[in-house]
Amino acid sequence: MSVRVRRVYDPPEPDDGTRVLVDRLWPRGVSKDAARVDEWPKALTPSSELRRWYHAGEGSYEEFSRRYEAELAAPEVTELVEVIRELVRKGPVTLLTSAKSPEESHAAVLARLLQS
Repeated sequence: MSVRVRRVYDPPEPDDGTRVLVDRLWPRGVSKDAARVDEWPKALTPSSELRRWYHAGEGSYEEFSRRYEAELAAPEVTELVEVIRELVRKGPVTLLTSAKSPEESHAAVLARLLQS
């Protein structure tokens, strides 16, 4: 199983496989053609409350990860997680985010979950 996390602003690469945008909002300054997004499951993104809490600097990345994992375990979201897991079983998947530090973002949390 291969799951990568990349910035949506980086140019697509041949080994990206299925490209999944995991941000709730479309990234600024990127055309849909240039992004080459195959899937955009907005419901997999952190809630607005969690996102605001984390970006306000009120908590650690570890706490954010725990809270986001709890959101991903909600019944209405687990179905979407399974859809992406099925894509991973079929081939490489690249999770795309506009986060400046993808390695400390919700995309990294989701990637770990998909690989477990």
